Amino acid sequence: MSAPASSLFTPEALAMAEKLGLGKGRANLDEFAATLGDLARADRNILAVTSDSRGSGKLAPFGHALPGQLVEVGIAEQNLVGIVAGLAASGKKPFGVSPACFLTARSLEQIKNDVCYSDVPAVLVGISAGVSYGALGSTHHSLHDFAVLRAIHNLAILAPADNFETREGVRATARSSGPVYLRFGKVPLFDLHGPDATFETGSAITLCGGNDVAFIATGETVVHARLAAGQLSEAGVKARVLSMHTIKPLDVDAVLRAGRECRAVITVEEHSVHGGLGEACAAVLLQSGVAVGFRIVGIPDEDTVTGSQADIFRHYGISMEGLAMVAWNLLAL
Repeated sequence: MSAPASSLFTPEALAMAEKLGLGKGRANLDEFAATLGDLARADRNILAVTSDSRGSGKLAPFGHALPGQLVEVGIAEQNLVGIVAGLAASGKKPFGVSPACFLTARSLEQIKNDVCYSDVPAVLVGISAGVSYGALGSTHHSLHDFAVLRAIHNLAILAPADNFETREGVRATARSSGPVYLRFGKVPLFDLHGPDATFETGSAITLCGGNDVAFIATGETVVHARLAAGQLSEAGVKARVLSMHTIKPLDVDAVLRAGRECRAVITVEEHSVHGGLGEACAAVLLQSGVAVGFRIVGIPDEDTVTGSQADIFRHYGISMEGLAMVAWNLLAL
């Protein structure tokens, strides 16, 4: 295992973030809770439903301010999804908040039948996703959720990269007429977008342009791809970075442009290499006859190493340095 890391970012990565002018944001989960509170104050039909997770979901202020709009079901994830589905069918707009590892495993049948088959406007919010729980180990890691939920019809899947994408993603899901899964980690990251950024579900956002290599990343891995692009640029390699905040529906056009215009494509995700963003992009490219150097960076099919999120990211190369090295090796082929 790699040496313990107290931060997701090495000193060199922090220096690159400063060069790129990236300001530090708060944890996306804090942004989610604040945005949901603002929306709920304006619309009494917006509810938060939790499975003993108002603390970990940052919803304690929501509960204090709007006690009549928070439902606590206890540690009973299947019940949470059933209640969320019933509330949505009754004209409410519920956000069901629970750790992603439990929400998308214990409650999979309820998600499939009660929410998606029934076509209700429910929002399922997987918190502490990926390896956010770090040293608690594989029982608490959520490296399967993209794979299993992509296979269920009628469910949008969003994994915002920063506070802007979180804020706009939550607002978009509140307006949605169908089921949505939102995925969040725990740690503060950098803000990646300028004041003119726009957000649309299903449309990737280009953070920087280039035709040597394209990074297609999602969620909390996007910042590492952006930093890797900065490091590569100093060596004359122009990298494109796409924030693929929507896993489903996937922005097929953006994937195809990257494959046709760049010499190589690298996908990055805090998820198993099986069934997630990487395989979705590979299927798009292969079925369209686009031949390009291609790598999936994620968590391999093995017993995941134990450690903090930073330890695990660095061990598997989800870092500025690791991603830049993948790009160098792929371009050298």
